[in-house]
Amino acid sequence: MEVKWVSAYMKRDTNKTLNELLVKIFNNMMDIEERAIITEEFIDITNNDMHIIEAIGIDELRNMSEIASRLGVTVGTLTTNMNSLEKKGYIIRQRSEDDKRVVLAALTDKGKKAFFHHRDFHKNMIKSIVKDLNEDEMKSVIKVLLNLNDFLLSMQKG
Repeated sequence: MEVKWVSAYMKRDTNKTLNELLVKIFNNMMDIEERAIITEEFIDITNNDMHIIEAIGIDELRNMSEIASRLGVTVGTLTTNMNSLEKKGYIIRQRSEDDKRVVLAALTDKGKKAFFHHRDFHKNMIKSIVKDLNEDEMKSVIKVLLNLNDFLLSMQKG
């Protein structure tokens, strides 16, 4: 980021500048993430599907309730998306051996490939964000993002 650009922004009203930046970042992140993640190889899924794949993860079988909770959606909403991902070969589902009412999900090899593709995008984004920051600046960025997250959660609760 050029110093002139930062200086021009700082001369303006700080609240107005923060609002404009947050709006631009949100819009850019959604558009750019989708273009970066949904490549020719993964053309058959959406950005939302990719976040479901991320929520399932690669470590262990996950039950539907846990995945839905991670995504902040209902199990019913998740089931519709999971049906599609299963048909496309990204996930498999099976009943729990301990409790047949519980459905567990895992990524297939294709799903794991998509997971790593998505993870790499985020790793590169974070690396780019923090590349020139010292430890104190990193703490400030984390504090700002925690405050933003707290605000969004409080708005979600009503």
